[in-house]
Amino acid sequence: TTLEQRVFHFTKEKIAKLKAKANAEISTTTISSLQALLAHLWRFVVRCQIINDTNQEVGYKIVIGARLRLKPSLPEGYFGNAIHVEIVTTTVGELLENGLGWAALQINKAVALQTNEVVRNFLNCWVKNPKLVTMRDSASATLYTSSSPRFNVYGYDLGWGKPVAVRSGLSNKSDGKVTLFPGVEAGSIDIEVCLLPEKFLAMEDDKEFM
Repeated sequence: TTLEQRVFHFTKEKIAKLKAKANAEISTTTISSLQALLAHLWRFVVRCQIINDTNQEVGYKIVIGARLRLKPSLPEGYFGNAIHVEIVTTTVGELLENGLGWAALQINKAVALQTNEVVRNFLNCWVKNPKLVTMRDSASATLYTSSSPRFNVYGYDLGWGKPVAVRSGLSNKSDGKVTLFPGVEAGSIDIEVCLLPEKFLAMEDDKEFM
């Protein structure tokens, strides 16, 4: 299938507005900037698919860092992946009718549940019954996010000067794949989104999202 890719750039100011809106809608202060941003993207991707069945389930697969959740936490210099995957599931109707704050809260709850005990239990079960994750495993989710805006991708010179842009490779593409990078400007975030062409056309025609 022919897939297309877009990179949406969110400034520090735009992200702050989304965070403030999400927290205000549900009268809390616990929603993070990234949770508000991902919820914003999730809602509009689903909305632009024009799914007639409001009871249809839609999922968002998020990758949660486990380094600081483990007790004791992994050392800063630990080399390797320390992640836990969780799928946030709801229906089309609930996602679109309840607003940005509600959607962000569902992501927030999923992240909060990843305690030291939960992560260790997952790892112990995996050792007994290992399973390699493939892109096909993400087919059930509307979106699947990886990487992080915390990675210092612009802070390294590999021999040909400071990077001017960062993108993921072809092997990291599927319908609904979202890759996060920090933007060049401090506090900004670049979201690399891979979708079917018709979904992008609908999003580009959505004035509220654009």
